[in-house]
Amino acid sequence: MDEKSKDRDEYYMGLALIEARRAFSEGEIPVGAVVIDGAGGIIAAARNEKERLHDPTAHAELTAIRMAAARSAEGWRLSGMTLYVTKEPCVMCAGGIVNARISRVVYGCADVKGGAAGSLFTLLTDERLNHRAEVTTGVREEDCAGLLREFFAELRRGCRAV
Repeated sequence: MDEKSKDRDEYYMGLALIEARRAFSEGEIPVGAVVIDGAGGIIAAARNEKERLHDPTAHAELTAIRMAAARSAEGWRLSGMTLYVTKEPCVMCAGGIVNARISRVVYGCADVKGGAAGSLFTLLTDERLNHRAEVTTGVREEDCAGLLREFFAELRRGCRAV
């Protein structure tokens, strides 16, 4: 990856981290997501809202995908778009990514217990599916993982309810 692409990925991951920090401050697991179009325009930005909405599907990725589909001239087909997310997508979110036809997924830190983009499953690149996304991992990994560690440390200390 060239330096310009790396800088671009770090910039957009920084925007996803802003969303993750908002989730943290709202008592949600701190995961944020941003969808950009091929020209680098921000189409959607979202964060986890499971607790607030009482909705198990209100993951940052799916919320961002819904927003992007509503704003896209192509409707639900998000071909040519990139999803930046602070934590590796789960199986549910990977299914949404495949169905939305997102071209590229960039994530910060792995989810070894439930990741579906390389850690536990490889749904986004599975050749048996009708769509595959390019996957880039480890962008601002320590920032993303550190925020999750901090959240769960507070949860274990009883400083936070989820």
